Amino acid sequence: MSDHFDGKRFFNPTLPSDFAPSRRSTLRMMREPKARWPRWIENKGVPRLQLPLGANEAAITFVNHATFLIQINGVTILTDPVWSQRASPVRWAGPKRVRAPGVPFDDLPPVDIVLLSHNHYDHLDVATLKRLRQRCSPTIVTAHSDARLVAQLGYIKIHELDWWDDVRFHDAPKITFVPAQHFSARGLFDRQKSLWGGYMLEFQERRIYYGGDGGYSTHFSDIKTRLGSPDVAILGIGAYEPRWFMQPIHMNPAEAIRAHCDLGAKQSIGMHFGTFQLTPEPIDEPKQELARALLQGGIPDGQFVVLDEGETRIF
Repeated sequence: MSDHFDGKRFFNPTLPSDFAPSRRSTLRMMREPKARWPRWIENKGVPRLQLPLGANEAAITFVNHATFLIQINGVTILTDPVWSQRASPVRWAGPKRVRAPGVPFDDLPPVDIVLLSHNHYDHLDVATLKRLRQRCSPTIVTAHSDARLVAQLGYIKIHELDWWDDVRFHDAPKITFVPAQHFSARGLFDRQKSLWGGYMLEFQERRIYYGGDGGYSTHFSDIKTRLGSPDVAILGIGAYEPRWFMQPIHMNPAEAIRAHCDLGAKQSIGMHFGTFQLTPEPIDEPKQELARALLQGGIPDGQFVVLDEGETRIF
């Protein structure tokens, strides 16, 4: 029993305790008219995975959607890795990618740690996790009650965390699982049976925040208060329409800027757009709306950026 678990199901303390998108509202949302996305887009970014890095410099490569490759202090971390063709429980239906992953799977360097924010199919992809285990068997850090799913894939090194739990590695970052306002489900009968959240990575004096998936709420200020402001924050800016359905669970670009300010982040990177059409908005709208909101909010140029899929930057 806690402020986000009632003994049977997890819940958001920032929302009514019985909140979870219903099947009826989900079906209604799926019938909303959708903008037409391109069938295929070629990536512009060029990965630079062998860059020499100074002490505590981080190389961050945007792979696609919510998948980032973070390299710092000789440690390689993947967030919510998805290399599959669809974000779906089946291979023949569901949201299909419109671009290749920005880093080909076979070009990945050895991965030390994988961070899983929650169990939705566009964040926890079983096929990709199987390939990673066969290739390099990384350590998995996952939300509470998702370890059993990962263990079924043959992983042995698994850390399952509740909000504010942390795990420390020798010669690697301290990783803290932090709150988010979202929900969980992989089927019709397991809603809210596992937790959701984001991660704060701490390397000596540097912090990188990965937001996972979620709506705007007071938890961003809470994270700053408890753990300090991140040097880099990775925040969702896409899959936000229609607002009557998505507002509690996905930020739009203006809300992502509020989160950036609440965290006190020195630098933020947008994610959760441009690969799988999960919601009705046009493919380029999140980036356009972010640029408009930054101008309206007077945020300095370069403080909140969007990387091309495959692009690497040093922070």
